[in-house]
Amino acid sequence: MRVLLVKMSSLGDVVHALPAITDAAAHGVRFDWVVEEAFAAIPRLHPAVDQVLPIGWRRWRGNLPRYHRELSAFRARLRNRQYDLVLDAQGLVKSAAVTAFARGARKVGFSWSSAREAAATLVYDRRIRVAKGQHAIVRLRRLFALALGYPAPGLDAELDYGISPGPLASENGPCVLLHGTTWDSKLWPVAFWNSLAIRAVGDGFPVALPVGSDLELARSRAIAGQASARVWDRLPLEVLIDSLSSARLVIGVDSGLAHLAAALKIPTLVIYGSTSSALTGCRGAVVKNLQAEFPCAPCLSRLCTYGGEAVTWQGQDVVPACYSALPPERVWREAGELLNADRLLHL
Repeated sequence: MRVLLVKMSSLGDVVHALPAITDAAAHGVRFDWVVEEAFAAIPRLHPAVDQVLPIGWRRWRGNLPRYHRELSAFRARLRNRQYDLVLDAQGLVKSAAVTAFARGARKVGFSWSSAREAAATLVYDRRIRVAKGQHAIVRLRRLFALALGYPAPGLDAELDYGISPGPLASENGPCVLLHGTTWDSKLWPVAFWNSLAIRAVGDGFPVALPVGSDLELARSRAIAGQASARVWDRLPLEVLIDSLSSARLVIGVDSGLAHLAAALKIPTLVIYGSTSSALTGCRGAVVKNLQAEFPCAPCLSRLCTYGGEAVTWQGQDVVPACYSALPPERVWREAGELLNADRLLHL
């Protein structure tokens, strides 16, 4: 069976789809994949994906007339091939529009109650109900199974992202600190990152700080100014994957790169405050999710609205306040336990 998958963004959502691709491949399904151009390197890693169709929607949406030629070329490429099935695994109006343009014998997606934007379901020939309140990976694996006609894997089924890590990390591999994220409410305090970097360097780890924006560059430089850390240049995703694969340890907030690190089988510790590790927690061979235990967490809000009494760490107010439950000394202790578990796993 030849399937066109529409799963455009974000980075974490793209990573979450990989285990479902692996499941389907075991039943003879091959895929082409429509994905946001910035994330095209991820589908190319999976052996069951034959063609990647990058889409520049994030660039185009601000000025469609300016990019009409690119949009027309994308539409022509999209319609160049007939598929047995077109699967919208995103459930948004933008992904449904792509699904509508594609040529497929059947067009399938989430049901009205399951999709993130219910209007998206109007273009599907078949609508599949997948209960909300489950982890994103579980929902996608079930959607793929029901759409493609094989038994849905159980909750305890083996998880295989189907992608191979790059060069294996050595004992000298860096501790990569992923402080960047799209939500202000997920930003761990810079003072915490400073303390964590100092602890890592003190225990003999080289520390690396990836950069994806001007704000992240400024934050990385501030952290590096407190510890002997290396600030990575802005790297294309395919190059960043190789760099990330060399890490001995990754510590980050809930972000696409943290999910990618977990998929690459790197020991990964992820800090959760406003978001829920039950719904979007990192999953992988050697992963630990730390969920802040705080009255209003997880709030699932992009902005912290905590209005209670201020909480402090070493005399400084902690913002967002929920992160007071996850100070750097605890995070570093938990990271050490994760590394010990990884050593035992490979004995």
